[in-house]
Amino acid sequence: MGFAGYRQYASQSTIAVFRDVAPVRKYRRDLLLSGRTVGFVPTMGALHDGHISLVRQAARENTDVVVSIYVNPTQFGVNEDLDSYPRTWNEDLQKLETLNTEFGANAASNSGRITAIFAPTTKVVYPTLPPTSELNGDGSFVTITPLANKLEGASRPVFFRGVATVCTKLFNILTPDRVYFGQKDVQQSIIIKRMVQDLHIDTDVRVGPTTREPEGLAMSSRNVYLGTRRRKAGLVLSRALREAESVYRSGEKSRMAILGAAYAIANAVLAEQELLPASKRVKFEVDYISLADPCSLDELECVDESRGAVLSGAVKMHPLEEPQPGEDCGLGGGSVPVRLIDNIILQPSS
Repeated sequence: MGFAGYRQYASQSTIAVFRDVAPVRKYRRDLLLSGRTVGFVPTMGALHDGHISLVRQAARENTDVVVSIYVNPTQFGVNEDLDSYPRTWNEDLQKLETLNTEFGANAASNSGRITAIFAPTTKVVYPTLPPTSELNGDGSFVTITPLANKLEGASRPVFFRGVATVCTKLFNILTPDRVYFGQKDVQQSIIIKRMVQDLHIDTDVRVGPTTREPEGLAMSSRNVYLGTRRRKAGLVLSRALREAESVYRSGEKSRMAILGAAYAIANAVLAEQELLPASKRVKFEVDYISLADPCSLDELECVDESRGAVLSGAVKMHPLEEPQPGEDCGLGGGSVPVRLIDNIILQPSS
């Protein structure tokens, strides 16, 4: 199979790196004619173990894996952190090469390989008009409402418009057999499933479990900004959700009981932080904690055990007030605000 038109980042690379649409479509067509299958993992780079787990899943289920690395500007609001989003191209490529070496060494696993990275420029992705983050800006956009207006969408009104738009473009370019998303971004995965269904996109959406750091924090590319102090305080979200889940499992089904347990944890941690001096405390605010229907994301007053529910939340970690000399403040010295999201699926009864 030929890979004419690609650029390799190193002469010994086993992974083709595509920048433009025509060559990657040629690559995809060759795979199709050879009876091979493509699993696609879309990313914005800054790869962590959560991304790697999705690549592993894709390799188990397909002969060929494509990873995209593209920081999509249209999912960032006007005042959000596009410029500060971590970009780690060389490290990302090395991680994928190492993973391919592992796949090749384990012949008994019968796994596929990462055979391509799609890393387009913004001009390639948005060929006619410059991308805009304005709510009413011009452009060709995909909107999935009302799902995109809830939860994260309420605080970040252009976010899911940008996600749906770039994913539609990538799916059209690559026509993958299967696409892979993480459970941590639960609203995103629900929106992508709806988009694929409503727009008749011929791909299967697979959702992998949330990957967590040892202390329980959901993995995110933005965690590098936290530092030790904010990382410890940021555990408030996963703690609150776990407490709410425990109340549900004990037999409570009402919104008041389930979310009351979560907010009790959050409020207790907030109160603890307020008692600390500025040199030790962390300021944060709970954006939302939600108990929602797993398909519509409508808020629930009572969980229907036959359907289950999505328990999710978001916390805004403010910059450190008084970073201390020698303190691990994370990338950016503690000055970058960090939004943390997490969720737990309350499974329906069997």
